[in-house]
Amino acid sequence: MREALVNRGSATAAQEEQLLGTGDEQAFQIVPRKGLPLAIAAIVGLIVAIATNTRWALDFFHVVGGGLWTATDLFIGLFIGPMVLAKLSIPARVEFSRRFMPKMILIMPVLVTWTLAAGFQIARNSRFLPALAPEHGWVVASFCIVGVMLVVAMGTLGPANLAVLFELRKVHPNGEVIAILMRRFVFGAAVLGLMQIGTMIVMTRLATL
Repeated sequence: MREALVNRGSATAAQEEQLLGTGDEQAFQIVPRKGLPLAIAAIVGLIVAIATNTRWALDFFHVVGGGLWTATDLFIGLFIGPMVLAKLSIPARVEFSRRFMPKMILIMPVLVTWTLAAGFQIARNSRFLPALAPEHGWVVASFCIVGVMLVVAMGTLGPANLAVLFELRKVHPNGEVIAILMRRFVFGAAVLGLMQIGTMIVMTRLATL
């Protein structure tokens, strides 16, 4: 009986170690190289839209970028976090993080850059920036919300994302540390998603003025 329990414990430990991954499995890419051409092409398209001042392209980048940014944050913060990650074992969270977090390194900066750069150019072209413009107060409110969002993203979301990735590169990643960092990442995403609802209210109001 004792030998069976020892063997069972050894098997469980071995399975957990296999799930956590060791050795060559840790040589994954923090920034997925296959996705870099797409990210670069997306940013180049934004630059061309701003340089040519094409209204349709600017609207596309701003609306699509903002919609995807908001949807991604809300999906991570309100669905992935409480409904998926919270119910996974630590080894399963590690495996999920290994596959999920590197993609966020590419996706989120592109969406944020699309939204903010195109939005600022649209505001400038629409003459919303001068202090005497009737829409100026709403634009300032949008800037304030975005400023807080950037602080949350740079102070919580980004560092948690990078910390998870560097932990995963270790020969023996600490599953508990990854779980804590993932909770921090999910919380930050939920806060950003909820704040972006406020941004949507401001944007729709500007569109009707």
